[in-house]
Amino acid sequence: MTTIYVDADACPVKDEVYRVAERHGVDVVVVANSWLNVPRGLEWLRLQVVAEGLDKADDWIAETAGPGDVVITADVPLAARCVKTGALVLSPTGREFSAASIGADLATRNLMTDLRAANPTERVGGGPRPFAQKDRSAFLQALHGALEKLKRA
Repeated sequence: MTTIYVDADACPVKDEVYRVAERHGVDVVVVANSWLNVPRGLEWLRLQVVAEGLDKADDWIAETAGPGDVVITADVPLAARCVKTGALVLSPTGREFSAASIGADLATRNLMTDLRAANPTERVGGGPRPFAQKDRSAFLQALHGALEKLKRA
């Protein structure tokens, strides 16, 4: 049975995940370090609150998700860990992290981290662009496609 795990920290597409999951009949686990307001009374949706601390939510997701599951995160190191376990990983913009791309994704992330650390007074990379409606649409399409792909497998 497929489960969608949502790295809830600053995830802008939780409502979209709920809609698609309900349509496809899959469970959703929203993982956070503290209590979040999620819809109540739905058997297929639950909030998993983990201990406070750096990467505790990431650790829980990486240890729990596996083949046939979907992970929603913008965190590249978490994505790499989940890809390794066989989970299908999507960013909130609908981009799939795959075994073929994750090495380059990690290298880019690490390079940008190093550049920012080397020049703390300069703005390197400009940060992520604002989340837009087209990102939401791309995410909805990608999540629907991912769940269809998993059903066929």
